Amino acid sequence: MLNRIMFVCLFLALCTTGSALRCSWMENEFRQLSKKSLDLIDTMSNNSTSTTEDAEYEDTDEEDETVAFPNDLYSQASKASAVDKLSFTVQVLEEVLVLFKRNHNSTSWQKSTVENLITVVTREADGLHSCIGSHMHKKKNKKLHMYFKRLSHHVLQNKDHSAEAWELIRKEITSHLLRTDVLVSSLLKTN
Repeated sequence: MLNRIMFVCLFLALCTTGSALRCSWMENEFRQLSKKSLDLIDTMSNNSTSTTEDAEYEDTDEEDETVAFPNDLYSQASKASAVDKLSFTVQVLEEVLVLFKRNHNSTSWQKSTVENLITVVTREADGLHSCIGSHMHKKKNKKLHMYFKRLSHHVLQNKDHSAEAWELIRKEITSHLLRTDVLVSSLLKTN
């Protein structure tokens, strides 16, 4: 009986060593990858032929095409546990990947830049997922998922995947990458 208790204590100690707050991947790799993804998305801005630097829709009759940034979800995530912060960040990164795997032929983005962005964001999501391990919630944030669905439908599909629509998406994703960087960095500061 005493051996079982010792085994359980040892097991719990080993599990908590790999907790989200003590993840060496997050401490060593995340910052580099986050900076690289932001640099890549910035490069895409510089390669844009769109004349919509401050991309606003010309068509005022289609007000429903704008999708409000989910500041409230980020506010909730910032107050959540470390595991929930990382789960939220992983979901954001996975949703970003879904968007960028769509048809973006109307843009002047170099294919290699988009492929590099997808690779880097995938590495970020996979790395953070490994930090969470079995603690990751199987249940996704439905509001966040619906936000990205609306972004895809109301911006990309309704604008036929135009360069203007993709520039709006690029700007939105830049905001997400910045906010996820802040979420993860807040965990690094608490160590």
